[in-house]
Amino acid sequence: MKNFLNVMKALSDPNRIKILKMLQHKMMCVCELQAALQIAQPSVSKHLKILEYAGLVDSKKDGMWVNYHLTDGSSSPYAASILGNLRHWLEDDREVTELVEKLPEIRREDVCSR
Repeated sequence: MKNFLNVMKALSDPNRIKILKMLQHKMMCVCELQAALQIAQPSVSKHLKILEYAGLVDSKKDGMWVNYHLTDGSSSPYAASILGNLRHWLEDDREVTELVEKLPEIRREDVCSR
């Protein structure tokens, strides 16, 4: 039951859902996610920690960057099911659509050097 509750808790915040939807399109670092969501860096980091704990998101260090990406869901059947279905959910949601449309403009080289 613990794995199930962790996944459900991770899905209980709109910003975490938005993070998952953005990560469907590309790997992103904290500063890129912060720029897209327009929230504080500590908040983004906290959301990512919750998503990682639920087995939905993982990170990979690449030089000076830490890239966040969706997992394959292998750590939890609940995470796998959610990630598979989430690909089709909220595709017509205005907030999600606007975020996804902004992704090509959000470049770490620009936002992380500020």
